[in-house]
Amino acid sequence: MGENSELHKGFEKIMRVSKKGTQYWEARELMPLLGYKTWESFENVVNKAKKACENSGNAIYDHFRDVTKVITAGKGASHSISDILLDRYAAYLVAQNGSSNKEEIAAAQTYFALQTRKQEVLEQRLNEDKRLEERNRLTGVENTIRSTVYQRGVTQPVEFAAFKDAHIKALYNGKTTKELKKYRKIPDSRALADFDTVIELAAKSLSLAMTDKNINVKNLQGRYYLEKEVIENTIATRKALLQRGITPEKLKAEEDIKKIEKRRKDEAKKLNAGKEKLE
Repeated sequence: MGENSELHKGFEKIMRVSKKGTQYWEARELMPLLGYKTWESFENVVNKAKKACENSGNAIYDHFRDVTKVITAGKGASHSISDILLDRYAAYLVAQNGSSNKEEIAAAQTYFALQTRKQEVLEQRLNEDKRLEERNRLTGVENTIRSTVYQRGVTQPVEFAAFKDAHIKALYNGKTTKELKKYRKIPDSRALADFDTVIELAAKSLSLAMTDKNINVKNLQGRYYLEKEVIENTIATRKALLQRGITPEKLKAEEDIKKIEKRRKDEAKKLNAGKEKLE
């Protein structure tokens, strides 16, 4: 246990962080910590890891970067050597493809598996934070535009529902809210936006915010012109998404926002309960 702990500290010590915040390891520095003495034997392990990466459907270059380093030898002489930069996933694959009879490999497998899981949890948490933020923003924008259109000709709830559906159909290539709920297996009683991805929530907020702005600037009146404006702005937003390779109607439903909110409230209660006990 103590030896593994020291090895884990060793992995942490040689870990580097890129300008983009990505953690990575240099293969030649990682090599001795994994119990390998020669670059040739370790490079074979790295090549196996690259193949595993490719077989899993990932681009090798996204995780393994071949580089050349200049090192200085005795009397100031220098020469170039090859090295490989490994991100967390690449390092994990290297550990998985190392010699199973090496204690160092077993320790590395545990370390990088834990680090990968921690990163997955962190990324999930960040995505949830972004979704909660964008969902709240969309709610605010919807309330604003509801007030705007009610003053300009859309005065009945059924008319506002039609206005919103025109917006949805423009974003999702003609698909209605009902059709999208059926496709994504969302209960009829639930709001479509509670299952949206971050990009969908942001796209809806943007198109509705532009619509609200233009309605006021152009002084539009009447249901026909209001719906025409929201359709035009939403189509423009959709085109921007398509240009970036994002097709809204093909996106999959995310976890119910209400479940995330409940989970966060439960976490807050437990945290507060813990503080009270300490006090």
